[in-house]
Order: sequence, then structure tokens, then C-alpha cells
Amino acid sequence: MALDLAKENLKGLLGNWYLAGREPWQVVSATATAVLGGVWLWGFLFQEESLVSRGKRVAFRLARHIPAVARRIDSELSKINKDFQEEVIHRNEGNPYIVSLPEQGKTHREIVDMVKLYLGFGDYRWQDGYVSGAVYYFDEGLIRLLTDVYGLASYTNPLHPDIFPGVCKMEAEVVRMTAELFHGGPASCGTMTTGGTESILMACKAYRDYAREEWGIKHPEIVLPTTAHPAFDKAGLYLGIRITHVPVDPETYKVDVGAMRRAVSRNTILLVGSTPNFPYGTMDDIEAVAALGLRKRVPVHVDACLGGFVIAFMRRAGYSVPPFDFAVPGVTSISADTHKYGFAPKGSSVILYSEPKYRHHQFCVTTDWPGGVYGSPTVNGSRAGGIIAACWATMISFGLEGYVDTTKKIVETTRYIVKRLSEMDSLFVFGEPATSVIAIGSRAFHIYRLSDALGKRGWNLNPLQYPPGIHLCVTHMHTAPGVAERFVADVRAELGTIMQDPGRQVDGKLAMYGMSQGIPDRSIVGDFTRFFLDSMYYTPAGRGDGPA
Repeated sequence: MALDLAKENLKGLLGNWYLAGREPWQVVSATATAVLGGVWLWGFLFQEESLVSRGKRVAFRLARHIPAVARRIDSELSKINKDFQEEVIHRNEGNPYIVSLPEQGKTHREIVDMVKLYLGFGDYRWQDGYVSGAVYYFDEGLIRLLTDVYGLASYTNPLHPDIFPGVCKMEAEVVRMTAELFHGGPASCGTMTTGGTESILMACKAYRDYAREEWGIKHPEIVLPTTAHPAFDKAGLYLGIRITHVPVDPETYKVDVGAMRRAVSRNTILLVGSTPNFPYGTMDDIEAVAALGLRKRVPVHVDACLGGFVIAFMRRAGYSVPPFDFAVPGVTSISADTHKYGFAPKGSSVILYSEPKYRHHQFCVTTDWPGGVYGSPTVNGSRAGGIIAACWATMISFGLEGYVDTTKKIVETTRYIVKRLSEMDSLFVFGEPATSVIAIGSRAFHIYRLSDALGKRGWNLNPLQYPPGIHLCVTHMHTAPGVAERFVADVRAELGTIMQDPGRQVDGKLAMYGMSQGIPDRSIVGDFTRFFLDSMYYTPAGRGDGPA
């Protein structure tokens, strides 16, 4: 006690000595400088990114100004851009491009033949289950049904509910059926969107505006695990929200709830958990995240875009699953994609809220436009009524029994593959797959070698980074007889070859992907990602000669 008092007295004496004889403006100036300098130093030292990582990034960016280094980087980026274009050219080889309107319109038969030709492009046999995710269900009977339904509703637009009340009723029924699956109460509500990304964007917009109006938060932030979908980062860029990533447990690959608790600030407007996350297929502890949300008085969003229409049926299919939906106190919104395991056509998802007060802040309303009062529920104004009708028809067609049956087959297949892969000494499975995604890695060799080898056998898998891995998203396509067994057999066969020389480095396209993970300046990785996106829109220069 006496020692503490002596310290305080000494501080006071030193302060008085330093300030003695100073002008008032000097005292104020010194105080302001010290405070602002302290704030800057704190922010500089305790950012989300470590000091070492930032140092490497700065050094790398400075090195880019050296002419020889800049030329080398530009040369490599140019080569990568050319490689992407050549790959697109290869995939469409022998098929002329249409780059200007034909002089005369094509006939019905000609157009249908051209569409069939275009849909036949590509090297992967997705119909035979060789692709991870992408196509979640394929059945000729369902295709015929949805083609008929979409055709009937193709002209409708729910922007005009007075003109097309039927399609609006369909949307309302899709939302209500989905809310019921996720244990939503009488007040639960939501909208359809064009996909998981829009569902997440809408949720972030709703919470941003809610926090601004109710809590006066002007600098909103969302706290989420590193495994959360990049759609949240996109929402941050579009909506001016700071995105704070927290780590996952290195064994379970579930969000570190302790790190999430430490990251919460007075500006936090939302906590996020995934059921499951895309990279590893593991399920965050939603009960713990929701309890944290209640304690901190922060809403909680559950991203079930990927596996929502599996996990919602797992208990009925005979599998145990931890509580994750509106049955958990503190969960205020859920996103779930009907166009994944809901098996609806691409372009449909659902965003749900526990109460209308959140959905009200999702809506965009303009009251002073000369064209009248304008309101729209989602990003789009006009929306495709045909997609809504097709989604509604899909859910009605499958029914509860159909979804439970497909869930049972998908989860059974997933667990069979997990069991067989876990028996292979040179591989390991990341965490515990919650629904249908299996992520694998290796401590014995570079896992991208296995990805490359399986690619040559026709398999299309998703590469992961930080740490390197690959994953298979099991769909209904993989439940067909022999598909899972073929995958396991191919993995085992390629492992036998790889383990003859486990130290060899990965080469080819995946070598570039692996190399990119070690580049401190992520803007360069962003550059060649943009080149990849550019390549999707490649057409040759000049006038094309469309198919005759």
C-alpha cells in the first residue's frame, strides 16, 4: 500500500516537473499528442493481423517498386492470365463464338440444338458423381416438372403482388415451410433470395440498419470465424461493415468461442456461426455462440446455406445433431439454400428471422420518388417468379418423407467415406464432418498431389488453404451405387503411388495455388484471381461466326 502511494507521488512530482513553466497551449498539445499517439500505437500493435505478417506484407510491397522485381511479377501475372484464357479456349475448342447478333433469328429447333451443344462442353462427368458439390440432385422426372412449372410462371414478377398474387403466395409458403423446419415460432419470418450470398448480404444489411437505429452504432462490425463464408466479407465491402475474423480450434475446426468473446466490442452488431462451414464441413457450437450473444446483447446469425436442408432432417433420419436453429435462445436469423440440398433450381435461397423487427430493416423503402412510394424486400427489384414457383414445386414434390430419405442416403454415404479415409495411414480428416462435407489433409506428403492425381482420374475436388487440404462435398449424386466405393478405391490407389516418393513437391496448376498461400502481399493473389474471373468472360476479338 505504501509502495503504491509512493509510486503515485513520484508520478505526480515528475508530471509537475515536466509541466512547470509550460504555456497552457503546450500542456494541451502535449496531452493530446500523448493520447492520440497512444491510441495509434495500440491500434498498430493489436490489429487482427500480426505485426510480423504486416511487416512481411509491407516489405513485399516495397520490393515491388524495384524495377527488376516489378518486371518479374508482371511477367508471371501475364503468364497466369494467358494460362487461364488458354484453358477456356481448350474447354470450348472447335465451337465458334457468337459475338454479334445474327442477321436473322434462329428457329426453335436450332436454338435447342445449340443449347444442348453448349451444355455438353466440359471435361467432368458430373452426372456420374465425379464432382464435389455443384450439382446436388439430378433426375429427369424432376427436370421435366420444373421445366413445366418455370415455363408457366416465367413471365411473373413478385414486384407486382396485385398482378401476380399467386407467385407471392408461393414465396410466402416457401418461407413458412422453411421456418417451420428450423423451429421458427409464430413471429418468425423471412424472404426468398437468389442464393446464399444474397441471403447473407440481406441479413448483414438488416442488422446494420437495426443497430444504427436502435443502438446508434455508426461503425458496425461483425464477428465471425475464419471458416465463415466469404459472402460476409463481401457484405462488409458493400455495406461498410468491419468484418472481424476469429480463429477456429485447430483440432475440432469449430469457432473458438473464447476468441469470439474477446473480439466483441461496443460496435459489434452480429455474431456468426456455421452449420456446417464450407471448408471443413464442421459445425460451430451454436449454443455457445448464442449464449455469448445473449450475454453481450448481440444478435446471432446461423449460416446454414450449405447444409441447411440436410441438418434440418437429420434427427428424423435417425442421426443426432446438436441444437442449432431457432430452438436455441439467442439465434435471431438463419440462411438456408433451397438450391443446394433443397434440390430446387439454381437461384433460390431463404433468409429467416426470429422476429419481424429484423426483417423490416432488410427492406429497402423510398418514400419520396416521383414515381411513387417504392419498396423491395431484397437486392433485386424485379424478381424471377419462375424461380420462386420452381422452388415451391420442388419442396412440394419431395415432401418431408422425400427429404428425410435423401438426407439418410447422403449422411450414410458421407460417413462411409469418412470411415474408409480414416483407415488410410497417410491421411487425416479435419475435425468431425457434421453433414456432408469431408475435408482431408496429410502430414506425410503435400495433399495437393492427391488432388492432382484424382483430377487425372476425373474427380473434381475443392482445394483448401491455411492449412492445405482438399474436400469432397457429398451430394445425392454420390449415393448412386458404386460411386463412393469408386472414390475410396481411387484414393487408395493414388496413395500407393504417392507414398513411393512422399517428399516430391506438387506441380502443375495446384503448385501455383499452393505457392499463392505463401505470398505475404495478398493483392498479388487477388490479381490473378481477377484474371481467372476475367477468363470466364473471354470471347475472341472481332466479329464471330456463330453456329450455322
